[in-house]
Amino acid sequence: MSETTAPVSLTASATPATPAVARSATSGGRRAARLALRTVQVLLALFYAAASALPKLIAHPSAVESFDRMGWGSAGMYTIGALELAGAVALLVPVLQSAAATALSGLMVGAFIVQMTVFDGQYAATPLILIVPLMLIAWARREQNARLWALVRGRS
Repeated sequence: MSETTAPVSLTASATPATPAVARSATSGGRRAARLALRTVQVLLALFYAAASALPKLIAHPSAVESFDRMGWGSAGMYTIGALELAGAVALLVPVLQSAAATALSGLMVGAFIVQMTVFDGQYAATPLILIVPLMLIAWARREQNARLWALVRGRS
């Protein structure tokens, strides 16, 4: 070892982080979590708008066949498509995010029941899988419910 380099002390590298560094790491972690949650919201909104609502709203033959098999016809198909599209848009509106995620979760409970009773459980896992991120969004954005309630009551 040369005389100009000093050995690195193991105790120096093993000291706990200073509060400022710890806050920075926590802040970075929160930022990453917010970004991840926002990404999930956008992906779910895209899924509900493009893959779920659109086929119903344009009366794609597969959607028509499914709703006829359920006995709900075109009125049920358009209604569910409109609810899914409204939920997709609301997932992107800050004050509506929690309510939209909760409402879409309820819609998915209904979809699960229909899959189990009418379609013999063929795609029953899909609504259950979608409920998980929806409930995460509803919980993480729950503070927006107070703002929404204030707006509904006319107290902004």
